[in-house]
Amino acid sequence: MRGHRVVVTAPGQVELQWIDPPQPGEGQVLLRALSTLISPGTERAFFLKLTNTDPDFPFSPGYSFVGEVIAVGDDAAALKTGDRVVCRAAHQSHALVDARDCLKAPAQLPDEEAAFFALMAIAMQAARKARIELGESVAVLGAGIVGILAMRLAQLSGGVPVVGIDLDRRRLDLAQRVAADEVLVSDDSLQDKLRAKLGADGADVVIELTGAPAAVVTAFQLAAPRGRVVLAGSARGLSGEVNFYRDVHKKGLRVIGAHESARPQQENSPGYWTPLREYALCLDLMARGRVQIAPLITHRYNWREFQTAYAQLANWDRSALGMLIEWD
Repeated sequence: MRGHRVVVTAPGQVELQWIDPPQPGEGQVLLRALSTLISPGTERAFFLKLTNTDPDFPFSPGYSFVGEVIAVGDDAAALKTGDRVVCRAAHQSHALVDARDCLKAPAQLPDEEAAFFALMAIAMQAARKARIELGESVAVLGAGIVGILAMRLAQLSGGVPVVGIDLDRRRLDLAQRVAADEVLVSDDSLQDKLRAKLGADGADVVIELTGAPAAVVTAFQLAAPRGRVVLAGSARGLSGEVNFYRDVHKKGLRVIGAHESARPQQENSPGYWTPLREYALCLDLMARGRVQIAPLITHRYNWREFQTAYAQLANWDRSALGMLIEWD
């Protein structure tokens, strides 16, 4: 049995390589890929070696994998051949993984929607760490996949209203259909428009999810006095000059870092759940129809077309949101 994996060999260069999948050892399972999801922001940044990335080339990108168990080692955490699972594995036809790192996908959830589990969990970092109270206003900067999912999770957490903000009108239209109560195009009058829409001096919670350094400054400016700013986007560069006295200190803001690496591995605590617990919750929310995933899927590629997919990713096509790789 032979397979393929995606390998980034140098900045801006990607290829498919042959692999010979090994048999699983104790506690391991071998998975056959069904669908994997490209993470647009993270994978693009590492592919092009942008600021705040330091990849070791070559490397295999990707971390949103849906597959079928085709071989099981001893003591493999109650998994059996034929089970459909999700896990954090790279873009590849076969993945050998620790069975404890897999979660069974709900039967009613299609492969392509289950593949969004990891990106939704990143969005969940923002909503959970913001500790949103029922009726608090929430502004989310960025209407990409993670931004739109964060808007919906903010709604589920009690945010009223949830305002989506982006430069792209098409993304905002999608966000308003599936996740946001209100939307605003980001421009020089953004601060005034948000205040007018909320009838208040800013949003109670501002979540930054663009990854653009300048948006960090904007997030501080959009927050109401004594508000909270959650920095969940991985800014690819320095954020320029911040007037901390005016925009943070004097306003009494709380600034919260929400990178997914801050999650505990063993035990939940308030605002900090383990990855597996959050992945399980994401799957459950999707399966129950509490979060709409299908509208976020914009592109589907056969695994042989991966270079085409990554070329589109590198060009930063703003029409591209959910970019799925189909392996079956």
